[in-house]
Amino acid sequence: MIEREFFGTDGVRGIANLGSMTPEFALELGRALGVLIKKDTRIHQVVIGKDTRVSGYMLETALSSGLCSVGVDVWLCGPLPTPGIAFLTHSMRADAGVMISASHNSFEDNGIKIFGPDGFKLRDDNEVELEELLKNQKLKMIRPIGSEIGKAHRIDDAVGRYIVYLKSTFPKTLNLVGVRIVVDAGHGAAYRVAPAVFTELGATVTLCGADPNGININDGCGALQPNTAQQLVKNLKYDLGIALDGDADRVTIIDDEGQILDGDHLLAIFASWLNKNDKLRGGGIVATIMSNLGLELSLQSQGLRLHRTPVGDRYVMEKMCEGNFNLGGEQSGHIIWLDHSTTGDGLLAVLLLLTIAKQMNVRVSELKKCMTAYPQHFENVLVTQRRPLGDLALVQTAIRDAEATLGNHGRVLVRYSGTELKARVMVEGRDHAMIYRLANHIADAIKMDLA
Repeated sequence: MIEREFFGTDGVRGIANLGSMTPEFALELGRALGVLIKKDTRIHQVVIGKDTRVSGYMLETALSSGLCSVGVDVWLCGPLPTPGIAFLTHSMRADAGVMISASHNSFEDNGIKIFGPDGFKLRDDNEVELEELLKNQKLKMIRPIGSEIGKAHRIDDAVGRYIVYLKSTFPKTLNLVGVRIVVDAGHGAAYRVAPAVFTELGATVTLCGADPNGININDGCGALQPNTAQQLVKNLKYDLGIALDGDADRVTIIDDEGQILDGDHLLAIFASWLNKNDKLRGGGIVATIMSNLGLELSLQSQGLRLHRTPVGDRYVMEKMCEGNFNLGGEQSGHIIWLDHSTTGDGLLAVLLLLTIAKQMNVRVSELKKCMTAYPQHFENVLVTQRRPLGDLALVQTAIRDAEATLGNHGRVLVRYSGTELKARVMVEGRDHAMIYRLANHIADAIKMDLA
């Protein structure tokens, strides 16, 4: 990973109107992006989308102004899921796509992530180029005039285009007539797209989290807080519940029994089905170090391998491209199916799940039986420094003791957070009480070593 000042693992992110999330920074970033893409002979246009945060108006206008000021045309999509922007960028043959969103964060935050012309997130070296341009005073001297100034247009049917694309991934021989679905859009970018997709395919949809006001995105709803959708599925005895995050690139599933299925369950189901239909590439899938041991064992039972990466869909995608895999994702619900999308797409994942359930003529609660999840316990420890974990004697002893206790039936993961001064401890095993005790023992050791 190349060190960068502004860009993290998923673009630029922070508190809106502070630091790197000010209109001034967004304007300069737009100018830098425009200069970068004008190096080649493409048509010099950028697609811009956003989620429903109130600060999106401010940043959208600033980015658009910056791009136009260096002679690049802008196509504004309004609220649209992140994967929708990736799709439109590629389908319109634009030079780049920009999504304004802080994903699952609360409304005070916002972010900017950039896609290349192929619909994949911008490469590390391109982000480094952008940062160099932002620091270069010559950027201020680039001032096209007259007819060379860029223009801004609005794509009035952006939502419709994305809906048509999503529906095209669902087999034409199938429909969702008789299927009852609870859709929780998290008051986010999919509040119009999600209900339309399933309704147009014939499903009965009950909607929640679909009344955004600029400040309620992810508030008590969505992928990280699916309780409302879960309760509706139970009360209405529906077939499925889906809860999307703010930009709809991740999803949490509620099955017909009212039970939660995370990204690991989905990866297990998808890998099994794709493998049986000779559609799985690479002899396995890619997931992160956080994915459940149960997923790994499920794959092993089918002769498949789980390839693990650091946390972050960026690293998952890198590994997928390196090894020619077509399926990967995260426990959090980012599912990347490269046959149809260049980034995580919550709605695409739901459509694949429904395709499998329909073709196998089984309920989702039956599909999930292909994986038995191991209990996981997490502890977050506040720290004042990030000394190398290998140098912490008490911590290393606690980890070795835990691993010896767990044997081949569990895992221990200790790492520092990339965004906060915290050490994160995860212990996985068969027994809840045991992993709770082991995780707390390691957390105590961290506190003593870093006291």
